[in-house]
Amino acid sequence: MAIIETEAALHEAHRDNHTHRDVNGGWLRPAVFGAMDGLVSNLALMTGVAGGSVSHQTIVITGLAGLAAGAFSMAAGEYTSVASQAELVQAELDVERRELRSHPQAEEDELAALYASRGVEPALAREVARQLSKDPEQALEIHAREELGIDPDDLPSPLTAAVSSFGAFALGALLPLLPYLLGATALWPAVLLALAGLFGCGAVVAKVTARSWWFSGLRQLALGGAAAGVTFALGSLFGTAVS
Repeated sequence: MAIIETEAALHEAHRDNHTHRDVNGGWLRPAVFGAMDGLVSNLALMTGVAGGSVSHQTIVITGLAGLAAGAFSMAAGEYTSVASQAELVQAELDVERRELRSHPQAEEDELAALYASRGVEPALAREVARQLSKDPEQALEIHAREELGIDPDDLPSPLTAAVSSFGAFALGALLPLLPYLLGATALWPAVLLALAGLFGCGAVVAKVTARSWWFSGLRQLALGGAAAGVTFALGSLFGTAVS
């Protein structure tokens, strides 16, 4: 029922505005991944250490170290991966640009053949390709869309991805730390707050997808809870073995 209502709302918004949400801006995936990774990894790290029966000061230091290291690592990784992807796209665009300059007729024929393969009448496909190929930059954009599946004017920003990932990871990793920073000395408040955060993050993500909020929330809760449980068991096992 919730999915049907969500789809109806999306359809109404699309009908009224005839617009789509930004799905290629470069911020949503690293932000979502960063928040989830920060929550799960720091919760798992802290429960793993807590399983070894260490002091709560050690758990806090571990959590702070995990927050800092993870946030910087996520930001660096996102920046490098998105920048590398953008450089690869630019290299392919340069290849296509050279082809358009060196063999304009062959590229026009290629575009006409592509439209014809999609059901456009051959004569009309050739005329459309001819008109679209008059402007070299427009021709490059069309070839990029049709052959590479990208929009040259809407590539993800490496800086946006890095900042989104850094901030989201830090916020996610901070959540299991909060009870300790506020004076708690036991693990269970941190676990409860982190699990609630996982459910909340999953529910929020559902707002930009077609999934129901409870399904998305429970999925993240189950994954994060499983990670924390496994690391706590390992910490207890290793703590006993080395004591």
